[in-house]
Amino acid sequence: MSETKTITPVKKKQKFLGKYKKDQVLTALLFISPLYLGIIIFYLIPIFQSVFYSFTEWGIFGGYEIIGLENYKRLFKDPELLRAVKNTFTYAIFTVPVAMFIAIFIAVLLNSKIKGKSFYRVIYFLPAVTMTSAIAMIWKWIFNSEFGILNQFLGVFGINGPSWLTDSNWAMISLVIVGIWSSLGTSIVIYLAGLQSISSSFYEAAEMDGAGPIRKFFSVTLPLLTPTVFFNLITSLIGALQIYDLIYLMFSETNPALKSVQSISFLFYRYSFVFNEKGYGAAIVVLLLMITLIITAINFGLQKKWVHYIK
Repeated sequence: MSETKTITPVKKKQKFLGKYKKDQVLTALLFISPLYLGIIIFYLIPIFQSVFYSFTEWGIFGGYEIIGLENYKRLFKDPELLRAVKNTFTYAIFTVPVAMFIAIFIAVLLNSKIKGKSFYRVIYFLPAVTMTSAIAMIWKWIFNSEFGILNQFLGVFGINGPSWLTDSNWAMISLVIVGIWSSLGTSIVIYLAGLQSISSSFYEAAEMDGAGPIRKFFSVTLPLLTPTVFFNLITSLIGALQIYDLIYLMFSETNPALKSVQSISFLFYRYSFVFNEKGYGAAIVVLLLMITLIITAINFGLQKKWVHYIK
């Protein structure tokens, strides 16, 4: 009996698949290259530049001199920086949790069957698409101690409204109020997306077990919404730690309450562009980067204890 040889086109198939995958990779790289180029040019390169500049001292007319760790030694002796760190954490601690609670509450209401739901969603999302300069201008008018609408409203009840933006005791409260209001729109939309991704079968099972609206919220909605809460927590904390624009637009350099609200980012701006101490300013922003990374890493480490992912 003669042996018959079978020819299988394995090699040709592998060669074809390999060539096809290579084309896919090249096409994918071509499409994502603008994004990665943007990240490299506008994020990674400035980070490395800031780290390098933090070891230097700049002259008034340009040029720099490497001074080692002198800027970092100065950080821990600067009372302005310590006050800015305290202000930054105060703003973040009061803004992020309150904004998250309000955003979840509103998102749950907007996710229910109510009339005019689309209209309310647009209204709540408006702050997210409004320029920060416009937001700051409107709230400066509201908080104006002489003709602001807030003090006029308090005057109806016989209450003498404070100087919201120029009194050190009220300046941080004013900033927190604006921060909460301006951050609600994006958070509500994200929570709405998370709520709509929860399957109705979970609620049907809870109803069969006799769960009411409150029990369903705490036993079904909130646990299944924790991945969305975690995402919002991380992004909101990073945004709160980097607060700058509202302070710059609402509090002038001559404002006596400026020191009670200036953040780490705002202090970086003042040292780098007002006092022309770019090396020390770079050290401040590197410190802010390290604080942000540490807090983010802690949150990622703790997420296993309270974030529930559906498998």
